[in-house]
Amino acid sequence: MRSPLPLGILGSGKGSNFRAIANAIDAGTLHAEVRVVVSDVADAGILAFARERGVRAEYLPPGRFKTRLEPEAEDRLVALLKEAGAEWVVLAGYMRMVKAPLLDAFPRRIINIHPSLLPSFPGLEAWKQALAAGASETGCTVHYVDSGMDTGEVIAQSAVPVLPGDSPETLHARIQQAEHALYPAVLREIAER
Repeated sequence: MRSPLPLGILGSGKGSNFRAIANAIDAGTLHAEVRVVVSDVADAGILAFARERGVRAEYLPPGRFKTRLEPEAEDRLVALLKEAGAEWVVLAGYMRMVKAPLLDAFPRRIINIHPSLLPSFPGLEAWKQALAAGASETGCTVHYVDSGMDTGEVIAQSAVPVLPGDSPETLHARIQQAEHALYPAVLREIAER
């Protein structure tokens, strides 16, 4: 029997996509193992959830930049992931750009989920961008990570209608529901390859 797909998860927030992945693993619908969870936020909910599950949880101080890690921190991140035996890196609400050390260490093995149908509405708060643009549809995209902002090759997408009277909160909640189905499904396909 195949061994479980070894994952390293990076997140900056509550970790709802990590929870969806963990639930799929628990349910037996995703043959994977989370080896380490790393956050750039010391008190991030994703770290607390990892600890509750008995998964190695690491805070990595990001340094002085707002949108990316310091080069030394990125090198430390690569070392943490390798040391934990991660073969795939899953960005789950990770709010920093990934740079060369990580991209070079895990070529075409870093994926992200973004709350829009890329290439529409890259960057922060994509659901608010969709509302401001008057879009009738948005959704979520799982894509390979490259050096650009949400520019990597699309793996899969799930559409979500924008409903009359939607607020940023109601639209974002429906997009997250779609994310929580799509991300484990994509990882399942990767694990089965």
